Amino acid sequence: MIIRKDTPPEGTVKDWLDERAKNNRLAFVFPETGETLSWRKLRDEARRMAEGLIGLGAAQGESIAIVHPNGYEAVLALYAALYGGFRATMINLAAGPNAMAYALEHSGAKYAFVHESQTLLIKEIALNGPTIIERQMLKTCKPVPKFVANQHALLMYTSGTTGQPKGVVHSHASLLAGGWTTTIAHDLSPGDRGFCVLPIYHINGLCVSLMGALVSGGSLAMTAKFSASKFWRQADISQITWFSAVPTIISHLLHSEANPNTETQKRLRFGRSASSALAVETQSVFEERFQVPIIETMGLTETAAQILSNPMPPGIRKIGSPGISYGNEVCILTQSLGMAAPMQKGEIAIRGPNVMLEYLDNPAATAESFAGEWLRTGDLGYLDKDGYVFVTGRLKELIIKGGENIAPREIDEVLYSEPDIIEAAAFARPCKSYGETVEAAVSIKPGSKLSETALIEICRQRLGKFKTPDRIHFLTELPKGPSGKIQRLKLAALV
Repeated sequence: MIIRKDTPPEGTVKDWLDERAKNNRLAFVFPETGETLSWRKLRDEARRMAEGLIGLGAAQGESIAIVHPNGYEAVLALYAALYGGFRATMINLAAGPNAMAYALEHSGAKYAFVHESQTLLIKEIALNGPTIIERQMLKTCKPVPKFVANQHALLMYTSGTTGQPKGVVHSHASLLAGGWTTTIAHDLSPGDRGFCVLPIYHINGLCVSLMGALVSGGSLAMTAKFSASKFWRQADISQITWFSAVPTIISHLLHSEANPNTETQKRLRFGRSASSALAVETQSVFEERFQVPIIETMGLTETAAQILSNPMPPGIRKIGSPGISYGNEVCILTQSLGMAAPMQKGEIAIRGPNVMLEYLDNPAATAESFAGEWLRTGDLGYLDKDGYVFVTGRLKELIIKGGENIAPREIDEVLYSEPDIIEAAAFARPCKSYGETVEAAVSIKPGSKLSETALIEICRQRLGKFKTPDRIHFLTELPKGPSGKIQRLKLAALV
């Protein structure tokens, strides 16, 4: 299949997997176990399992729950659901029992692929839940009926930090478009091998890494989870050419003593960062130490991951910006949902083939998330004269002190300028005098003598008294979601 930069992929995931199976190129390597999967074996196994699901009586378009950490079996389960025309329903293992139970019930899943480590939990939290699929149950096979590109393909639940999780529905078309935006932004080719350390029950791991490999025809190394001490050794063994990470991972690699070998440094074209803003200082120091360019990007669950990316070298990378749009369009909306002028701040909005179909069974939330054809991201920012987006914060995370808006990211950047800071996040604390006041939480390198007084003084010098945190709390680790994004809104209650 031909990949064009101006036209999104046609067909279904089944079509693309059949195309990749025409040769026996390597698709996946699993450095922790030594297992591998070729595209042909992956297709053959996915087809057999999909036909087995049809034989069980599962109907196309209905949810098949997948309760797995990253690994060989997780990849097979995902592709089986997609190949059969089912709605792959990714259950977030880090969300907690209540959110997992809600997703299983809300999705209406009758069947589930469940990892052995999760079996007891699923039986406890979903008493009337899905039937757990065992291999012997898939012996009765029936051919997979044809289906089309706008068929439901993926159901993934948001974190639900401000209410019940919302079920984001993607079609085969938008799912493939998610892999395509990654492919064209990063010039991925069949010769590339990515490194997937992010969970595939999160949109970054699933669309950027898995769909990126499928659309580009490359391959992927996958580990069960990220390990700072093992990352470079696994990268060396797997012969990766790129990796996708989040800012907390990049920070932990920077503060680890481990390094890649010379061959990996030469082979590694780039790393990419997404899910939340990457501190300027962290990016600069990482690139200087490891001699690997970091491409800052931006994506959402609702857009099958990537919407923005900085160009690949030698293109202009603007540090502090997640870049320009690839494969979709970006605009800035005013408070009245009109188009903002250049350099005017407002809400970032997206339209394109990678945008979700809907929130499952939630038409009110779906309608609220769109302004005409434009998906409202909830992120605030502006477009510069070159079309680069600069993010200034999130609507729900703004600190409003004495009627003045303060973007937490501005404070984060100052804190990250200190070399001993591993993680940092500013947040709002209710205050009788100002409505809200500023506080922050940090985690620091073991053995560091960095003090609250010293950090507050640094902030005062760089930000002025009004924006300086009243308190800075020292934590072993800041709370994070499944993607590694710091959950800023939980900090006030936590500390």
